[in-house]
Amino acid sequence: MRRASWQVRLAVLPLAVAAAAASGVAQSHSATAGGPIAVRTAGCGTPPPAAGAGRVAFAVTDDTDAFATVYLVDAADRVYAEIPWLTPRHTLPLATTLGAGRYAIRCVLSDGTIHTTSQFSVSGTAPGAVAGYKPLPDLDLTAPVNAYRAWLGTALPKLLAAAQTLDADVARGDLQAAKTDWLTAHLDYERLGAAYNSFGDFDDAIDGTSAGLPDGTADKDWAGLHAIEYGLWHSASASDVRLLTQGLVTSVQGLIEDFPSEEVDPGDLPLRAHEILENTLQFQITAAADEGSGTSLATAYANTEGTQEVLSVLAPLIDDRAPGLRARIGAEIAALQSDLQATRDASGAWTPASAITTAQRRRIDADLDQLLEDLSTIPNLLAPRTNA
Repeated sequence: MRRASWQVRLAVLPLAVAAAAASGVAQSHSATAGGPIAVRTAGCGTPPPAAGAGRVAFAVTDDTDAFATVYLVDAADRVYAEIPWLTPRHTLPLATTLGAGRYAIRCVLSDGTIHTTSQFSVSGTAPGAVAGYKPLPDLDLTAPVNAYRAWLGTALPKLLAAAQTLDADVARGDLQAAKTDWLTAHLDYERLGAAYNSFGDFDDAIDGTSAGLPDGTADKDWAGLHAIEYGLWHSASASDVRLLTQGLVTSVQGLIEDFPSEEVDPGDLPLRAHEILENTLQFQITAAADEGSGTSLATAYANTEGTQEVLSVLAPLIDDRAPGLRARIGAEIAALQSDLQATRDASGAWTPASAITTAQRRRIDADLDQLLEDLSTIPNLLAPRTNA
């Protein structure tokens, strides 16, 4: 389906910003250490030799002609703050809250040059001191990407089979069966949440909504699962819907043929761990993407399953850097899934999002908000920091 523009790529926030937000440390707190740091071709400046625990802030200026990534690291190379992209002749803050230890500033220039300052010592304790992140070499994402691609290789044929079943229903004029089998096909696609950007034009061809089309739901170029949904639930003729189901089968076949040549960006997996359910919040919980079936909460459930698959392939990297995070997220996903299942009626049918009770909506909103808060740490946790 058409994603919100901010979902194409989440910017990785500097660790200092994320850490301050998580710890509740006010950004306006006066720095206990810091000062200007100049990135030059011959070095990365000189920090003060010692400081008390608490807030530190450095104003880092790139005095070279190259772009720079700047890290605040400890003796074990854990990262406590970073400037992901510093342009020549510009200044940005490198700030965080530190506990006792020995730290340094590392500057990685776009020409491959790496400089690390002398260490400075921090003594004492401070509320909200950040724990730091273990750097992630970009090649460490190769195994998760390969595992996810292998999973997609088994999931796509199931999607094709579901699309073919749906097409067969419509071909024989059984639109009631088609409604049931449409949901199966749609949920099979929605579970592939981390791969949307790897599908190119096939994503819109298979799951595009009418949003943004010149003629809306009447647009002649609208195709895919949502167009079929609209037809089935708005009394379109079997012959009209058949054109769409045939097109769906063709698009899924094309995707399967093309997929071996498509690339999954390694950086996408950590982003999608958070973005899939951000997408759910915007389009499914609000029913904004519902074209008449009233099954957006079923789609939300499928999105939780897609998130679980992403977390599964990322598990070794997450557990190595944030022990306990995945278990907490797992419990939160289970709670949200229970909330969603509770909206089904006695026959098992999904209640439209607009018809659930106020209490049900509040539980879903609260549990999804908490889950998104914890998932939002993963893109930063697993941002590649090869030279940190």
